[in-house]
Amino acid sequence: MFSRDNWKEIFETIRKNKLRTFLSGFTVALGIFIFVSLFGFGNGLINTFDEFFQDDATNVFFFFPGRTSKPYKGFKSERQIEFDNSDIEDIKKNFPMALEYITPRITRGAMVRYKSESNNYTTRAVGESHQFAEKTIMMKGRYLNTLDIKDKNKYAVIGRLVEQDLFDDEEALGKFIDIGGSMFKVIGVFQDDGGDNEERMIYLPYTTRQLLEKNNDKIDQFIVGFKPEIGYTGAMAFERSLERYIKEKKVIAPDDENGIFIRNMADALQQNQQFAGVLQLIVAFVAFGTIIAGIIGISNIMVFVVKERTKELGIRKALGATPANVISTILLESVFITTISGFSGMLFGIALLSSLGDTLEDYFITDPYINTGTAIFATIALIIFGAIAGYVPANRAAKIKPIVALRDE
Repeated sequence: MFSRDNWKEIFETIRKNKLRTFLSGFTVALGIFIFVSLFGFGNGLINTFDEFFQDDATNVFFFFPGRTSKPYKGFKSERQIEFDNSDIEDIKKNFPMALEYITPRITRGAMVRYKSESNNYTTRAVGESHQFAEKTIMMKGRYLNTLDIKDKNKYAVIGRLVEQDLFDDEEALGKFIDIGGSMFKVIGVFQDDGGDNEERMIYLPYTTRQLLEKNNDKIDQFIVGFKPEIGYTGAMAFERSLERYIKEKKVIAPDDENGIFIRNMADALQQNQQFAGVLQLIVAFVAFGTIIAGIIGISNIMVFVVKERTKELGIRKALGATPANVISTILLESVFITTISGFSGMLFGIALLSSLGDTLEDYFITDPYINTGTAIFATIALIIFGAIAGYVPANRAAKIKPIVALRDE
């Protein structure tokens, strides 16, 4: 089967039938190329979903106060719910097994000045654990700590773009900035993968913000980080327990959906990953459909090839060629063309995905890629089916009697 004469004959046949060979190879290469490309785009879509949630921790719940929609235990509806510092302490005390951290957040806009430079920025008054929830990356200095919160220090951690706007080339650490009429010392500069908006934030101790606002204890919202080891099921149970506890403390009807609002990042992440996974399955289905179409194309071409060479095969059999010789000649040619074309299409597809990078981010496709093993598996599968596609008509031709083959028109 692998004799020198066989290979010489294969190359001679290819040379004489360049168009037929090109069409056969192009069908295979195109099928693999489209499969690799589509599968890579599906992975790029999942990357986009992952990147969207990568900016913030996914083991967190965001709790927002709302307005009740039902009367309950003597309280009227349309009552505005408020969170305060006691809620933070009570949650710490009552849920130590599942709680990893909890941090309040008070958001305000303010005019910020340094020397002759000024601009409006969003300030977030937070606790020391807020850094974990936002995955804040410190570039210079440090983040807020427990002592800053306890002593109500007038310290500020500013975003990279705030430093760029206000300080230009000057060092920001240790300088004092005017935030809404109060002077704060810059103790750190951070960056955030969330983008420009996040890097124009300023973080302050939440106790300092409360002190400036008539020494109250109110907070806008709080963020609860749960221990990752409790898993998704444990996280959902923890969320329900927290919701019941807060509704009971704030005297909200259990079935009132407007009293408080909860955003579960773990749940949102799972739902979006499932959605992205479904989209990838659809893309993979289309990609496999392309391969099947390629297989059908190869089959049609091989049927035509065998039909075209019927007289030649009849002469071979008349000269003593066995059915195995006839089959091996056609099969080896089919496998050779399919292998070369298949791996060429695979390499072109991988090269295309590698060159795209983040150029398709506007279409929600980030860094598309395909696992090399998957690409090779698909290519080998096509080669095998290509061999089968060549074997079926070759086997049929090998059974034709020489006299019948020689009469074929």
